[in-house]
Amino acid sequence: MRILFVLFMGFALLYSQASFAQDSFFGESKVQEDWKEVVGDHFFIYYKGEDRFAKDVSAKAEVYYGRIATDLGYPRYSEFWTWDKRVKIYIYPNHEAFIKATGQPRWSQGMADFRKKEIVSYAWSKGFLESLLPHEMAHLIFRDFVGFKGEIPLWLDEGVAQWAEEARRPQIKRKAKEYYEKDCLLSIQDMMKLDLDTVGKTDRIYIRSSRTKTGEPGVLFLSADELINTYYLQAVSLVGFLIEALGSYSFADFCRQLRDGKRLEEALRFAYPMKIRNLQELEKEWRKYLERL
Repeated sequence: MRILFVLFMGFALLYSQASFAQDSFFGESKVQEDWKEVVGDHFFIYYKGEDRFAKDVSAKAEVYYGRIATDLGYPRYSEFWTWDKRVKIYIYPNHEAFIKATGQPRWSQGMADFRKKEIVSYAWSKGFLESLLPHEMAHLIFRDFVGFKGEIPLWLDEGVAQWAEEARRPQIKRKAKEYYEKDCLLSIQDMMKLDLDTVGKTDRIYIRSSRTKTGEPGVLFLSADELINTYYLQAVSLVGFLIEALGSYSFADFCRQLRDGKRLEEALRFAYPMKIRNLQELEKEWRKYLERL
């Protein structure tokens, strides 16, 4: 067994600086405010202040809608996010107004309610158009597809959302390749066991299982930040592999099987019967993909 001491490589993918909705905000109080409105094919944009940013959001959202649905192989039937089923995007005029109205922490740049299909941010939020908006939209589209009842691993949900941030894909591939070459990747089995909600609550070093390029078992010694960054990098790399290397059609089939109640390995066997029948084969094929990058 090889013991691997991992240096933090500073790849902060992860936190898209968005939070989940609190019931105290996502309610009637929002509707009662004095909002202006832009209506698109699939979105209601509610905003305060100047029109330009709201129109940019509306245009970008429609582009992302088509691209994300295509990437996921989502069946875009006629009633999907149309008429009263449109997604609502609320845009406050500045960060202070957003924080005051939502009660979010000061680091937050946006929030989303996946069940109510609502996204909230503020005008000219850093990275909103290029990063946070497609990220949260991907969560919404993905959850529309798979629902909330199936066995959906966190890495799949978060990987889909990060993959939607198209501008970051070259960086993601470079860093995933770097981690692979340095034998700094978690095993997928270990990712499945990891409870990220407990990570970082104590000041400690996390000891996690890994595999080297040659297939030897290894051990990683990671800080909380290193562990979270590694997890999220692997999540988006795995989803990128499934979509890019094996195709959107099969990926949609995989997600559909999860939605319909199959366990993860059953869904893999159904969608990828000739290549991936369990987590070990998923890791093997993913590592081949990283080798080719």
